Amino acid sequence: MPIRINTNDYCAFTADHRKFASLLRGAGDILRLLALIENLPENLAMSTPQRVEHQLTDKGHVPVYTTAVVEQPWDSYTASDHAVWRTLFRRQRELLVGRACQEFLDSQDAMGMGEDAIPKFADLNRQLQARTGWTLIGVQGLLPELDFFEHLANRRFPVTWWIRKPEQLDYLSEPDLFHDLFGHVPLLMNPVFADYMQAYGLGGVKAHGIGADALAQLTRLYWYTVEFGLIDTPDGLRIYGSGIVSSKGESLHCLESDAPNRIGFDLHRIMRTRYRIDTFQKTYFVIDSFEQLIKATEPDFRPYYQQLAEQTSFPAGEVQSDDRVFHRGSGDGWLLDGDV
Repeated sequence: MPIRINTNDYCAFTADHRKFASLLRGAGDILRLLALIENLPENLAMSTPQRVEHQLTDKGHVPVYTTAVVEQPWDSYTASDHAVWRTLFRRQRELLVGRACQEFLDSQDAMGMGEDAIPKFADLNRQLQARTGWTLIGVQGLLPELDFFEHLANRRFPVTWWIRKPEQLDYLSEPDLFHDLFGHVPLLMNPVFADYMQAYGLGGVKAHGIGADALAQLTRLYWYTVEFGLIDTPDGLRIYGSGIVSSKGESLHCLESDAPNRIGFDLHRIMRTRYRIDTFQKTYFVIDSFEQLIKATEPDFRPYYQQLAEQTSFPAGEVQSDDRVFHRGSGDGWLLDGDV
């Protein structure tokens, strides 16, 4: 049974990115449902599932936020929904052998995530709770920052209940069930990475109370590790970031293209580095191990935020003189503006 943490009393460090928060909760028989409800806060009511998506305007896609926790409507998934899952799962699993870190592949197998149909989250929750104490909950779309942090701090991972449409196989402007479930959830089976994710939530609550600049700096850390991180292994660089493992194009680009930089992990460097949300990344940061992430997030970050307030940020593709460079990118195809 996961231990519920009062985030008002304790915040270790770290946060999450509002563009990548979604939820999902397993449907099953009434006993399974009650077992899951035990892990939810008292005021977390279940709502009828709605599909909350970005709104397209003349200025592009505008995020729409929702706080509702919903039951996974598994029986309502169509044959097309299951076919989309099957197509994406099969394509990515084949592509990721030799590219994703072995921890990701092994964890996906261990939790029984397969291609035949969209998994039932009640089934996955039994594996997660036994291994690391995490629980999946269902959401309708993007969560406000503080809601997302609170879920992570209490070892609840939000997963969007709906999956993209067949015509969106290769691109979606927001996270859906496939990104959240295929990309994020497997490494929650890894005890070290699972602890790191909780540390993000705890630190996110703290950063939210400090201000917008702290949140922006913390978001960069999430972006360059949880979403777009690489890890150095005896077999070479491998992928662990969810935004990469759930994307065919980025899986190839991050390891095989000459265009991006691949730079050793450095906490302060990352928190000063802007990033891309509209194209492949210009820079990927490489960790030595998941333990390195935990160690980096142990200190109180308040002094870091004070230091960073007096420093300028770095462009997404710029290499610094003291970087540990695995590969200096050629910059081919880079847009000159648009870093965030």
